[in-house]
Amino acid sequence: MDQIYKKHPNALDFAAEKKSHFAQELLKIYYKEGEEKFVDYYRTDGHFFVSGLIIAADDMMFTDSKEKLKADFKDYHVKQAVLVVNPNGAGEEFDVVLETGGKSWNVLIDKKGNLEKTEVE
Repeated sequence: MDQIYKKHPNALDFAAEKKSHFAQELLKIYYKEGEEKFVDYYRTDGHFFVSGLIIAADDMMFTDSKEKLKADFKDYHVKQAVLVVNPNGAGEEFDVVLETGGKSWNVLIDKKGNLEKTEVE
């Protein structure tokens, strides 16, 4: 929390969940400052990893990833998509929350376009 307050002293409405990006266990932290929404990723030891970029639906995702999403989830609606750029080298991944058939799913799309999905409880 100290790291967040250094960057965003007026941050409010926090939520956190465990994620894995670029073969690292991370904490995904959502928060607001005023009306603006932010997503940052921190290492489990509390050090900042990278800021996520909230993007519009699946517009910026890899083309083959969109095809894989359609194959796995036939009719889906993207509720949130976050672009995560690797701060330690080349590559980017997507952290997506989508809804289909009355269920919500967390979907990680890695730099090779592979999907890893878990149902939101």
